[in-house]
Amino acid sequence: MRVDKYLWCIRLYKTRSLATKAVKDGKISVNSKTVKASKDLETSDKVSIKIPPTQRTFKVMDIPKSRVGAKLVADFVIEITPQKDLDLLASIEKEKRENYNIGIKGRPTKRDRRDMLKALEQRNFREEE
Repeated sequence: MRVDKYLWCIRLYKTRSLATKAVKDGKISVNSKTVKASKDLETSDKVSIKIPPTQRTFKVMDIPKSRVGAKLVADFVIEITPQKDLDLLASIEKEKRENYNIGIKGRPTKRDRRDMLKALEQRNFREEE
């Protein structure tokens, strides 16, 4: 089965076109080699997905005939990513969620930076008194 189709079938990507784009962008490697979307996978291959600042690694257990349900994904793939990398990704995701909840969406705007600097200056001025 093609790499992009496999990633879509085991629900690592929502659409097949997103999986194909990830392969074209060089985010997917099979057995530590960057591949094209048409590369055929075999059982026991290791598929790595780059998610900055680390990567997730999966071992192919079996090839599905078509897209599988979420409960059946464990029959076709095993995640072999080290626990420290999973913890790092979880902490980054938690930080993003917390920032989103308080109103920070991505990089601060110029206005946000000015407001942060004003708040820091006022706090430093109060501490000096």
